[in-house]
Amino acid sequence: MRQPGQPSVHALRKAARLIEGADMLLFVTSAGMGVDSGLPDFRGNQGFWRAYPALGDAGIDFYSIASPHAFRRNPELAWGFYGHRLGLYRRIIPHAGYDILRSWGENSLCGYMALTTNVDGHFQKSGFEDKLVAECHGSIHYLQCLEACSDEIWPADGFMPEINEKECLLLNEPPRCPHCGGLARPNILMFGDGDWLERRSASQLKRLDHWLHEADRLLVIEVGAGTAVSTARDFTHRVAFEHRAPVIRINPRDAAIHGNAGHVSLAMGGLQALEEINALL
Repeated sequence: MRQPGQPSVHALRKAARLIEGADMLLFVTSAGMGVDSGLPDFRGNQGFWRAYPALGDAGIDFYSIASPHAFRRNPELAWGFYGHRLGLYRRIIPHAGYDILRSWGENSLCGYMALTTNVDGHFQKSGFEDKLVAECHGSIHYLQCLEACSDEIWPADGFMPEINEKECLLLNEPPRCPHCGGLARPNILMFGDGDWLERRSASQLKRLDHWLHEADRLLVIEVGAGTAVSTARDFTHRVAFEHRAPVIRINPRDAAIHGNAGHVSLAMGGLQALEEINALL
């Protein structure tokens, strides 16, 4: 039996009909997409500090550690945080919802693409071709010079962080810039970040914009995009307006969507919603 407040079967069936009737699918995801894979939820200081108690003990919030200034103040601590995340994203297996999205995309008449604010690389890890993914905040699997001495971005494959998880500190040598020998950092858009090298992400977004230029009978499926960092949600709104596209919004806490009677709001976790819609197709 469905609990009060859960989406009706009617809403799920409407979502399934939208998928069946679309020629092109755009998947838009943010932090909520990773929760079902077992990734930590950084919503609010308490959630962040549960995942990183050493930072909580020091009173360091997510906005402070996710900053290039943290690498300049305390590189061992900054790389302790990002190195732990890098190892976690490498180990974690993306949940089955990624496979469901890919199967819908592969069955669509005119193709599919994904835009994500997540930096975990889990679309590619789950089998999406790299050319079909736009990572608008970058990727933890790529590095750049902290001082941006050049515009080079390189894979982080050779860096194997050793972490003291209790203290959130990097134990081995941090990665270095191959040009100046200075400290390297993840190629991720951080808070207060004027040195992020956006070339890779800009190229992905350009490819996505070109694809959208040809869009016809487009459907946007948004999963786990909240309002605290609204990049993904703002993108959904823009694309829906410009292409008169219906939206399926999946978010357990803030699924409301306005402006088009054709939209579907599902107040559910990402994996559950995707599995239930898939069962109706």
